[in-house]
Amino acid sequence: MITIDIPGFGELTLAHLIADYNGTLAVDGKPLDGVKERLSVLAHELMLHIVTGNTYGDARDHVAGWPAEIVCLSGEPHQAEAKRGYIESLGANRTAVIGNGRNDAVALRLAALGIVVLGMEGAAVEAIESADIVVHHAVDALGLLLKPKRLVASLRS
Repeated sequence: MITIDIPGFGELTLAHLIADYNGTLAVDGKPLDGVKERLSVLAHELMLHIVTGNTYGDARDHVAGWPAEIVCLSGEPHQAEAKRGYIESLGANRTAVIGNGRNDAVALRLAALGIVVLGMEGAAVEAIESADIVVHHAVDALGLLLKPKRLVASLRS
């Protein structure tokens, strides 16, 4: 579990991390360097969930052996609603979400902490508007959770 008090934002007690795959942890369907290693460290603190639209159809192959539950929504016509249901089942008030897509916006908004990755594949405006913080790279997003004082620097009022 990760607990941090952010003045003016509130106390976060996080038990889960939901991360999107394509455009967030991966580019063009391939995992970004440094992501698996950081997730392996975070797995000691949080339950990890990769919930993906599986754009390229092979996300499961790429994350085999990662310390996370993987949920592929490739056949799901309403991915945003499926992600909503998933975060609600975990408890949104104790879940952080990392994403970049329009289908992540609802989960980002509901999460105790919503982080958008504005990487090489861009980010949907709706996702950005739903997040608490925007970073450039997945490694930066995971770094916020590994070193939570970074969140204080950006989110305090």
